Amino acid sequence: MPSTKAEDGDPLDVFVIHDAQTYPGVVLRCRPVGILEVEQKKKNKAKERNDRVFAVPDRSPLETDLVDIRRLSSRAREELEQFFRATNALEDKEIEFLAWRGPAHAIKAIKRLSSRE
Repeated sequence: MPSTKAEDGDPLDVFVIHDAQTYPGVVLRCRPVGILEVEQKKKNKAKERNDRVFAVPDRSPLETDLVDIRRLSSRAREELEQFFRATNALEDKEIEFLAWRGPAHAIKAIKRLSSRE
């Protein structure tokens, strides 16, 4: 997310749930629907937070029903966790999922990390 800085030094990670194709670097106006709180560790380094915010596009009619990520099925959330495990394994990082939280927590994280820039 532009204009944010997470603990890992990168911009805050946002996963957009959308039925249409996009491309890396595109900026979409979205609303947050939740956050997956994550702790990760690279070899020989301390643990750090690397949360993932989930959002849906503002004007997409197909995603308007999703207002809270915790309302996704447990299977869908497990598949998302597997995706993040796989991508972290490629970077030789250990990952621990702390909690799935709703949109209020996501908004709070965005505001907190926006002030770090």
